[in-house]
Amino acid sequence: MIALRVAIFDFDGTLYSKETFQLMMNHLKNHPTHSKRYRQFYRNIMPPYIGHKLKIYPERKMRERSVQAYLSALETFTKVELEQFFGEIADQMHDDMNPNVVDRLQAHVANNDYVMLVSGAFTPLLHAVTKTLPIKTIIGTEVLYNNNIVDHRTPLSHIQGPLKTIKIEEALEGWEIDWANSYAYGDSYSDLPVLELVGHPIAVQPKADLRKVAEKRNWEIM
Repeated sequence: MIALRVAIFDFDGTLYSKETFQLMMNHLKNHPTHSKRYRQFYRNIMPPYIGHKLKIYPERKMRERSVQAYLSALETFTKVELEQFFGEIADQMHDDMNPNVVDRLQAHVANNDYVMLVSGAFTPLLHAVTKTLPIKTIIGTEVLYNNNIVDHRTPLSHIQGPLKTIKIEEALEGWEIDWANSYAYGDSYSDLPVLELVGHPIAVQPKADLRKVAEKRNWEIM
């Protein structure tokens, strides 16, 4: 069996040049139909956000609480309504995809590498915004439903940090992987567990803490 080469892409700050959550917040706040839901969302995120700013609440938990609060604001949505809502957000994102990273993704496809997208963003949004890209596997934060209505009460499994590597390994179970000749792309220190999986880690416009690691280890920086 020939070992499979993989190319793993982060989304925010990597394949997508901006931050998804800020766009999601603005879309909800300014939505012609659903803007009234923003107040509930804002109330729910302020305590963890302030705690994080005061350095008494971990960033990982703040992000997790924020994602859960956003979904709670959409609590009456059906699956179709949620996918339509995320489709509206996706339409605003296409012009801000990173063209250099998109070119790399296309090159990996041409090289018969197995392309994966791994992100903490909601999976339906990731599918909507990347529907024209030849990505084999998308791993994101899954939305649960109860009787076809968004289940906002069940805690989300927010994909971030070490959980990314766990989900990658689960998705590739049963395959022999050529990790030494595989690639990973990320922009932040939280992407480090994924970058360390492969023989060719690439830091994409990295934040200062990841840049320091990339320079020390002589990783490629885009």
